[in-house]
Amino acid sequence: MSTLEEVFEETYGSPPTLLVRAPGRVNLIGEHIDYNGLPVFPMALQHEVRLALRPRDDETVRLHSNDQRFPPIHFEIEPAIEPWKKGSWGNYAKAPAQELAERFGIWQGFDGVLESDIPVAAGLSSSSAIVNAVGLALAHISEVSTEPRSLAAVMADAERYVGTQGGGMDQAISLGARDRCAAKITFHPLRLRHVVVPDDWCFIVADSGDVAEKSGALQAAYNLRRKECDEALRVMTAHLATEKITAQLCMSYPDLCGTIDAETLIKISEQVLQGSLLRRFRHAVTEAARVDEAVDRMLAADVHGFGALMDASHASLKTDYHVSTAALDELVAVAKEGGAAGARLTGAGFGGCVVVLASRWTVGEVLETLVTEYFERRHQAERLEERLFVAVPCRGASIREI
Repeated sequence: MSTLEEVFEETYGSPPTLLVRAPGRVNLIGEHIDYNGLPVFPMALQHEVRLALRPRDDETVRLHSNDQRFPPIHFEIEPAIEPWKKGSWGNYAKAPAQELAERFGIWQGFDGVLESDIPVAAGLSSSSAIVNAVGLALAHISEVSTEPRSLAAVMADAERYVGTQGGGMDQAISLGARDRCAAKITFHPLRLRHVVVPDDWCFIVADSGDVAEKSGALQAAYNLRRKECDEALRVMTAHLATEKITAQLCMSYPDLCGTIDAETLIKISEQVLQGSLLRRFRHAVTEAARVDEAVDRMLAADVHGFGALMDASHASLKTDYHVSTAALDELVAVAKEGGAAGARLTGAGFGGCVVVLASRWTVGEVLETLVTEYFERRHQAERLEERLFVAVPCRGASIREI
């Protein structure tokens, strides 16, 4: 098999000069709350996007993918780049180009060849890894700051170009992760608190087989949940101000959660909110509390305490946020039957993967149970190494000269 550099030379007739890598991620806990400004707790994966490139002397970006599902693309860098149709993979390359052009006036493009071993549409941030890889390349070429936190904030804004109104978790962990660590990410301002994952903990990623494509048909459902969270916040802050429950105005979810404890907030919300607004609010507030507790459980190496929080997170995502599926629920149940300390869906949901916590001593049995009781029963055992693996917490994105 040809190397990425060899494919580049075959494609463009000369060797590349730069190599970028940007990892995917698995979110351990803190789902659907980064866009509310609330903390999350992911780690970067050993699976990554790799981009070999050579800068050009004009505004053109030419990009080939080693995956034949994704045709070659080219476009010109300018502050207002017209997107292709919804779902086009090329929009994830246009997104950082437009954002960097608008903010910093970049204009210089590149020829590139991209490859990735991050499962696509599985909730492991394959799309954000492309955004980060292309963004890091363009920023480096134009001598814009590539400091991870500052670039992550820019890339989070950039990705909204594709239409999904996400938060900043994926970009921050892909750019700023450290080896052997998960990171508690807080926002406004962006901060990463790195926490070493205990050596005897194993996080298993298992793909349900249900495609979870946020840039496609599920985009509206994803964006609706953000709107519902915003509306619930508006109603709650108005009530708190009218009733003078707090001494200061609470205008954001971090303000609310930092002023009133989760249990009290839920009691108040049950008197003020109804239906989906109540459910979305309840998930956001309780999930944020679970993130804080999960960090403490990891620092204490309390595998069962961490696992219990994962179980509670999945239950909330299923019943209050309505983003689980029958296949995800089944995977969680099978993992628990195999001896897992905890399991939950990871990513946006609506399909994709679960993340499972096991100890070094139980991981073999959990993996075996997942194979026999889920993948083989569903006749989905082909390419199993891509669909079931133990995640390795890895460092964030990098760029180097070849």
